[in-house]
Amino acid sequence: MDIVVCGAQKPFVRGGAEQHQENLVAALEDAGHRVDLVRLPVAWEKGRLFDSPLAWRMVPIDADLVIATNFPSYFVQHPNKVVWLLHQHRGAYDGFEAGATWSDFALDDVSLEEQRLMTEWDVAALSEARRVFSNSRVVSERLARFNGLDSTPLAHPPPLHDELHPGEFGDYVLSVQRQEANKRPHLLVDAMAEVPAPLRAVMAGRGELLEETRGRVRDAGLTGRVELPGFVPDAELVELYAGALAVVYVPEDEDYGYTTLQAFYAGKPVVCAADSGAVLDWVEDGVTGLVCDGTPAGLAAALRTLAEDRDLARRMGEAGRERVARLSWADVVARLTDT
Repeated sequence: MDIVVCGAQKPFVRGGAEQHQENLVAALEDAGHRVDLVRLPVAWEKGRLFDSPLAWRMVPIDADLVIATNFPSYFVQHPNKVVWLLHQHRGAYDGFEAGATWSDFALDDVSLEEQRLMTEWDVAALSEARRVFSNSRVVSERLARFNGLDSTPLAHPPPLHDELHPGEFGDYVLSVQRQEANKRPHLLVDAMAEVPAPLRAVMAGRGELLEETRGRVRDAGLTGRVELPGFVPDAELVELYAGALAVVYVPEDEDYGYTTLQAFYAGKPVVCAADSGAVLDWVEDGVTGLVCDGTPAGLAAALRTLAEDRDLARRMGEAGRERVARLSWADVVARLTDT
């Protein structure tokens, strides 16, 4: 079958969505399909938010099947369109959630009309699809709540799943994420100020808050105990997972969370927060990890528990590996291509 995977990308930004699209292409190719990946740039500013959806409506796609992923790639027109929605973004201010998109909408009349129009557009474009899947329960719930559309959560293995492996439970906790506000890197830095040595933290990943977070480490007197190496090559990342005591992932209202699944493949427990969204689909408190209250003090308490009870960390790590044992790209491909 000839298949085109459609995705949007903000120029110069690479994260989980881009990895997801590329891994989907590879899985489809492994299943014997001829596949291409088509991406168009997207801008999140309110004044340009409608530009990319309009561009997608004009893109001619000749293929047997189109699989659209993140906003606004699902605006592509095709008689055999399947959507696997990767994100269901929230609005920028408290109390507002903007359908399948994110922007700087406010409460003025113009913004409210743009919000209404974008939600209407989303519903129309998504309703064209033969099937709509999401990447998590959280995304499906948002899609139902704000767009009135049903979708089926479809989980998949994370990048490096076939390379990650268990190892020793070392003297550091690992954080793997973009250093951005919604990932809340400050929580781990502040928590480490309340955790005694020799436990340390390695915070891998780049992002807009990288330098600010490095400054926070210096100001807290944690230089040498909290490392922010930026980008880490895959081979090194695999070994960092293998040697960690635990993995810390405390985003706010996460849509999926590759870090959690990668930790489980490496046999490590995950410490998350009670408001970490889809992470809680995988982390069961006291079973596959620890769920804290989302404060530095609560996170510090969880880290001290694991540092003092490595048998507990090991048991939860083993439970995590069992939790992801049945994830399969072959199953994902079968469901997306089922006609």
